[in-house]
Amino acid sequence: MPSQRVADPLPGPVSVVPLKLPRKAPVFVDETPTQLVRRARKMHKVLTETYPDAHCELDFTSPLELLVATILSAQTTDVTVNRVTPTLFAKYPTASAYAEADREEMEAILKPTGFFRAKTNSVIKLGQALVDEYDGVVPNKLEELVKLPGTGRKTANVVLGNAFGIPGITVDTHFGRLVRRFGWTTEEDPVKVEHLIGALFPKKDWTMLSHRLIFHGRRRCHAKKPACGACPVAQWCPSYGTGPTDPEAAAKLVKVPA
Repeated sequence: MPSQRVADPLPGPVSVVPLKLPRKAPVFVDETPTQLVRRARKMHKVLTETYPDAHCELDFTSPLELLVATILSAQTTDVTVNRVTPTLFAKYPTASAYAEADREEMEAILKPTGFFRAKTNSVIKLGQALVDEYDGVVPNKLEELVKLPGTGRKTANVVLGNAFGIPGITVDTHFGRLVRRFGWTTEEDPVKVEHLIGALFPKKDWTMLSHRLIFHGRRRCHAKKPACGACPVAQWCPSYGTGPTDPEAAAKLVKVPA
């Protein structure tokens, strides 16, 4: 199984291509499906150059660890999860260990992640389901993963793409926000978003597309105040101007991992 290295902090915001900032937001009202595909792929190409080190920011060494870490990441940050999981993974190295865990002991470990009682319940039930149905082994099929406790399509695609190398689109809050801002879709439903965006790109690109958009959402295209004046894809974005367009003001909004 491929293992995920511990995330190295980026040295700073990367802008491989010169920024070409429009005077106002470009309009794509009459864009044809073919033009949308071309624009979306051009934006992805630039994001690929901008975030060459994009990767899953949850630390793991096995499919089981990634599955558990992704479940724990709900309503909290990857940084918080990464602080908790070394202790968790050492104490519960197998699915059977999770299945037989003492609830109070696990709750104490998971408390920093928030909603720790519900998460403890999900992880214990996950261990039990894996032992009962899959001999303690995490399955590598979407239809089987989504049946596991605490595991929806988003979590399943994270595991498939990063632990098994099977392409998948992860529609988290960042991904959904960006594809709508980019004008790639107007859909709100995560499953519809997954299928519509998947149709714009080759399947082989799905996993890394997810990472690059999530990186961009965390670092520049923030929910409340995006750094539009420091955005490498501004010239193709119909939402340009949602945040400050002045390069100096926007640069102050760019977040760099600590």
